[in-house]
Amino acid sequence: MGLLERIAAPRVEKRYAIDQWLSEYLLPSQFTFNGNAYNFGGPQLNQTYMGRRTAEISGTLPGYSAAVAGCPPAFAAQMVRALVISQARFTFRNLPSSRRPRRTFGTPALSVLESPAPSVTTGELLARMEWHAGLAGNAYVNRQYIDGRTQLRVLRPDWVAVLFGSDREPDDPAFALDSRLLGYVYQNGGFGSGYRPETLLPDEMAHWCPLPDPLQAHIGMSWITPAVREIQGDRAATEHKLMFFANGATPNMVVKGITATTKEQFDEIVGMLEAKHAGVANAYRTLYLTAGADATVVGSDLQQIDFKATQGAGETRIAALSRVPAPLLGISEGLAGSSLNAGNFGMARRMFADTWVYPSLQDLAGSLATIVDVPADAELWFDTVDMPILREDAKDAADIEQIKATTITQYVREGFTAESAIAAVRGQDVTLLRHTGLVSVQLQPPGTAPIPAAAPKKALPAGGQ
Repeated sequence: MGLLERIAAPRVEKRYAIDQWLSEYLLPSQFTFNGNAYNFGGPQLNQTYMGRRTAEISGTLPGYSAAVAGCPPAFAAQMVRALVISQARFTFRNLPSSRRPRRTFGTPALSVLESPAPSVTTGELLARMEWHAGLAGNAYVNRQYIDGRTQLRVLRPDWVAVLFGSDREPDDPAFALDSRLLGYVYQNGGFGSGYRPETLLPDEMAHWCPLPDPLQAHIGMSWITPAVREIQGDRAATEHKLMFFANGATPNMVVKGITATTKEQFDEIVGMLEAKHAGVANAYRTLYLTAGADATVVGSDLQQIDFKATQGAGETRIAALSRVPAPLLGISEGLAGSSLNAGNFGMARRMFADTWVYPSLQDLAGSLATIVDVPADAELWFDTVDMPILREDAKDAADIEQIKATTITQYVREGFTAESAIAAVRGQDVTLLRHTGLVSVQLQPPGTAPIPAAAPKKALPAGGQ
């Protein structure tokens, strides 16, 4: 019996089948490759060989975290993304094809997102997911039943692997034609830590990868990856400035003609010069030289290097890759010229909302729907009422509702039923319209003569009968 047939069983049997396959094929205590025996967990374990069986998340989270922490523009961009995402709240919305399309409503099933775990808020859950997705490209949320209630926990992405199965190509199932997502593997401390790996079924996990990796199956990539060079350049420029000030805030110098006859005498003179003229405490002190010695400036000062232009260009590229516009990020390139004009700043905020916030929330809601009991004929959606970045969208939505109300009124005046007019406008489908058979504003049956108006009564003459 193939793997895919074995997992088509009740929940307990399915978990047992996956665990058995995991122990046999993925995590053996010892396996042979090219005639050599390798023990699992040992220093010789070939992680790439094991990764072919699972789309394993590479351990880049610590490295990217350190890189972002050392680059203020990148850290600020990731912080803005997380702060904006954390403001969202969730609701349910009827599908466009339902009888009441795009109607938002709530049920008790949303309580797991409103209170994910003790002392954990919705904003904290979403912010942590964005930090993981931004730095590692993937965010994983596990649904557990603890202490009599359902709780959500965000897992470290570099400790999680995506598990695929295939009967045709079991050694490399991720891109096989019969590939199927079997679940996820979580190992506390990372793979090879020695702890027992835990198998998690797909309906127990929410996996969010907003930027899919084109070379991996079901795996995302970090926006930091294409920005690594810019982050390195920003850190190098910052270190250059620090070294400039650490060496006395003066340009590099070459001292020639030092009168020394021995190496010990030369080292003593150099040591004296370093002690009295190097460092911030000795900045701008006068340098006195003996006859025959000469000091020559080498290199450029900060004004000649123009660090503002050098670092400003890198900051702009970081802003572009993070999708946070420079005016919103508050970097130097976004605070010059007409960037802060009302129209330009509003356009930058609108671009950020339309090209990143809204698509990210839409994808995030779809990812979390796997661990929420979504009602039939509905989808998990997000509520933007309390999100300042989308207030302009809320105004546009109100204008659209007004246009819809006018359209419904026009349909009814033309003789269509009110119910079909509402359904056609909400569903954006004119085929849903149903006519009453009545026409004109009064909705009179065709061919019916209008009711004659009553003749006005004649006034009687004064004193008449």
